[in-house]
Amino acid sequence: MAGKKHSALKVGVIVVLILLVLLVVGAWYGVSVFFRTHFYPQTTINGMSVSLADVENVEDRLGAEAEDYLLAVHDREDRVTYINASDIDYHFESDGAVGRILADQDSMMWFKYIKDSHDYTVDVPVTYDDGKLVALVESMPCFKAENITPPTDAYVEYKDGEGFVLVPETEGNQPLEEQILLDIRAAIDARQSVLRLGEADYVQPAVRSDDPNLTEKLAVSEKYRNMSITYNIEGYEQVLDGSTILSWISIGEDLSVKVNEDMTAAYAQQLASKYNTYADVRSFRTTLGDTIEIGGGDYGWIIDKKAETAQLLEDIKAGESVTREPCWEQRAFVGGTSDIGNTYVEIDYSHQHMYYYKDGSLVTDSDIVSGNVTVGNGSPDGVFKIIDRKRDYTLYGEDYESDVDYFMPFAYNVGLHDASWRSSFGGTIYRSGGSHGCVNLPYDTAETLFNTVELGTPVVAYYREAVVLTSNNARVSNAYSYSSQ
Repeated sequence: MAGKKHSALKVGVIVVLILLVLLVVGAWYGVSVFFRTHFYPQTTINGMSVSLADVENVEDRLGAEAEDYLLAVHDREDRVTYINASDIDYHFESDGAVGRILADQDSMMWFKYIKDSHDYTVDVPVTYDDGKLVALVESMPCFKAENITPPTDAYVEYKDGEGFVLVPETEGNQPLEEQILLDIRAAIDARQSVLRLGEADYVQPAVRSDDPNLTEKLAVSEKYRNMSITYNIEGYEQVLDGSTILSWISIGEDLSVKVNEDMTAAYAQQLASKYNTYADVRSFRTTLGDTIEIGGGDYGWIIDKKAETAQLLEDIKAGESVTREPCWEQRAFVGGTSDIGNTYVEIDYSHQHMYYYKDGSLVTDSDIVSGNVTVGNGSPDGVFKIIDRKRDYTLYGEDYESDVDYFMPFAYNVGLHDASWRSSFGGTIYRSGGSHGCVNLPYDTAETLFNTVELGTPVVAYYREAVVLTSNNARVSNAYSYSSQ
């Protein structure tokens, strides 16, 4: 009996054990079946907890999250445009990625992995209506014409009182639509919540302040700012400074310098207006001690405006400071404010007397006979110069021919010369018995003058009373006669 009881007990135990095993296996299998369609605890996808959730639930949640998407786009002025998912039909479309993660989950070994953390990252496939996105972008404030300011390039310009200065570029806010669309699409694809448009989204200045060409232009301008042209004109200080020169030049992109010819010509004219003494009215202290105002004649300084303009252009283009004389068309015997100086021939027609001073000392003087005023041959008055010295010369006129030993012309064909045919000089001879216009001298005086006077010596000839000069030589000499030295 005892043996039978023992056997029955043994069988019972076995049955219980089998039942326990079946229970455990069933439970294990049941859990395995569950995890075939559900994620393990402590599982996340893209940071979202999907513990014990099935694929459909996870995809529903991903879709709901997609529908809540909002992108804030900030432009350069920090105006904000919001792009809602609903504005562009933005929604989630499954590509099976969630299901593939679950399929890779080892459900049979659930007991092994159930306590571990499982973190997955997947692309969340979404679609949207690109046409609606384009329309939305085009309506952004930054694309409205009234809000757009194009950029400007940096450049170098001349400013009065400052010279050449650098004008910086301006950034402006002219948007690049294609680039902005690319950036917004990329932001949407990356599910960004904020996008700030950057430098690449706007038209940029082509030339910036640090452009080497602009730096070189400024360096070139400094060269001209530091130059000057100093004129050697006795009694005057005349300097064309760099600040004025700068206002006359322009600098090309190739750094070539162009000088404004109109401005240089105008400056040459200013020089002429200031320093020309040709035919000026001058105050002259006579030998008799009085001071007369004497004008006319062809004596004095004349600036060659054409040559001076050309020389200015050349000097400025060279870019170096220079000290020089103006380009003279005609020179006076002496420089300075008083161009007659203290070496001159003085002819007092009213007193019929001639004086020759050299360096302030009287060399010779004598009575004269000048042009016959009664018949219209009065000698020309004005300030002239000795333009030639002719030895053994024949004087020709309409009705005369005279040989002289010494002839010193000073006004057209009028000159000082000996007159061997005269036995007396001075007095009032000239009123009715005067010459055809020349100034007749005693032989010795003419010889002395001829041997001592220099070409270019001023000749100051004047009347002390009103005289009507009608001869051709007088008319031309007083206003227009000119002979270069």
